[in-house]
Amino acid sequence: MAIIIQPLLQKCTTLSHIQQLQAHLITTGIFHFHPLHRSKFIDFCTTISLPYATQIFLTISSPVTNDWNAIIRGNAQSLQPAKALSVYRQGLRKLACKPDALTCSFTLKACSRALACNEAVQIHSHVVKYGFVADVLLQTTLLDVYAKSGCLDSACKVFDEMSVRDVTCWNAIIIGLAHGNRPDEALELFKRMTGDGQGEGVGVGFKPNEITVVGALSACAQLGMVQEGEKVYEYVRREKLDVNEQVCNVVIDMFGKCGHVAKAYQVFNDMRCRKSLVSFNTMIMCLGINGEGSEAIRLFNEMSKEGFRPDNVSYLSALCACNHSGMVDEGVKLFEAMTKDGLVAPNIKHYGTMVDLLGRSGRLNEAYNIINSIPVTITPDVVLWQTLLGACKTYGNIELAEKASRKLVEMGSNSDGEFVLLSNIYAAQRRWKDVGEVRKNMKYKQVKKVPGFSYIDVKGAIHKFVNGDRWHTHMEEIYNKVEEIMCRIMEHGYVPETDYVLHDIGVEEKENALSYHSEKLAVAFGLMNEEEDISSPIRVNKNLRICGDCHEVMKLVSKAYEREIIVRDRTRFHRFKNGLCSCKDFW
Repeated sequence: MAIIIQPLLQKCTTLSHIQQLQAHLITTGIFHFHPLHRSKFIDFCTTISLPYATQIFLTISSPVTNDWNAIIRGNAQSLQPAKALSVYRQGLRKLACKPDALTCSFTLKACSRALACNEAVQIHSHVVKYGFVADVLLQTTLLDVYAKSGCLDSACKVFDEMSVRDVTCWNAIIIGLAHGNRPDEALELFKRMTGDGQGEGVGVGFKPNEITVVGALSACAQLGMVQEGEKVYEYVRREKLDVNEQVCNVVIDMFGKCGHVAKAYQVFNDMRCRKSLVSFNTMIMCLGINGEGSEAIRLFNEMSKEGFRPDNVSYLSALCACNHSGMVDEGVKLFEAMTKDGLVAPNIKHYGTMVDLLGRSGRLNEAYNIINSIPVTITPDVVLWQTLLGACKTYGNIELAEKASRKLVEMGSNSDGEFVLLSNIYAAQRRWKDVGEVRKNMKYKQVKKVPGFSYIDVKGAIHKFVNGDRWHTHMEEIYNKVEEIMCRIMEHGYVPETDYVLHDIGVEEKENALSYHSEKLAVAFGLMNEEEDISSPIRVNKNLRICGDCHEVMKLVSKAYEREIIVRDRTRFHRFKNGLCSCKDFW
């Protein structure tokens, strides 16, 4: 019978064909007395019409597990995977269906696509209850859903408890950690997998593939650990994984985000596979965040000449490049060409970049007009007004700052950043009463300032610092080094920019508060530990935008100590060398 039904299924291309075949199966008794063939029919039917397949399933008086599995899988693969969870619950409660390992697997895949972590926990309990915990494929699926839905602790627990692991297991946890803001753990697992470093030997026998190295490279990019990234890239080249376009793109992104723009460009130019639009977009963005705006625009134009039509990411990358390099007129022309061309409609990110570009160049009214010109089909978000507020702080425009602040209040925003910015604007004007009102509102709304932190990679170990840190094991030596740095750069003309300290306190206290910002502590620690290798740049990553005083200090340190310093803040790279910064003081 299977020989007869399979060719018939393959000939079905429309719902009408399905209905005719269903009538045949019913009249011949196959539909009712041969559940295996019925299940195959329902499974195939889900690819033609999922609603119709569901109707068929609901008419079956005593559905078997395979019938149920077919509907669950169909929904799990559909545009609404969450419906598979409803079918699973319905089968358990109303139809008394008994799940097997496939049932749990299909439902977990639906959880993964729907990012339904709570439901995954329930399915996990059923996996244990029905005795499927030894199924390696099922455990891998469970690990994957936890990782993709952000339940990383649960993912790690499943991984640790697995008696048998394969490459697909390892890949799931590494990618999950890398994408879940736990890149240090992702990189550590990559080392374990390859038998390198701590836990050596644990992963021997597992050969990283394209997916593995993408996760490891992503982790290196987030951490700014270029030395580890270079090791992964060496493996990529040795194993000839650089024939994969996605791998090459991630390598370019990694080098760019670690401040090695020349290396990123070399990888881009030497790609063994054909460059794609994504390749160009990645390289343009790398050039942009490293302050190479002119080269980014040149590459943008070259991309078009080579037959690639720019998409919204291309335009955003080019606009960001103009933004980071202070190329205001070029950015305005690019945005006007984009809107005039009509091939790519600007989205909220494009408008936001233009507001930032105009605002930081002092053209505040134009930035304000950009916000007001946004079509009604696009709703301005709080970031636009926060960006304008930041520009108002830079140029001391209190009137426009108060407009932006009121708008943010209307939108229900409760971010610490806008309160700090407005407070900063008032503090710069010595309007301490208004500063007090802002703080009172922050306290009333229970708004807490996001703490600034920086981290530095020294000899393969990550060291994290927060503002005014006292917890590091070498804190006394670090503070002594900071004092030495401050004395030394004062000989080069350093004057603390105390306007960046909001508190209504004395000048000396403000200077002390500035001295112990996290990036200064990180650089001091770097100078302490890397003095023998003066050719190597000191690399610091920071979670917030670098303040004006720290920016000035880094320039002078690079001159006084003849050391290149690279700081990656929230938005871009600052490469300090010989008393100058790659951003040309436009950030």
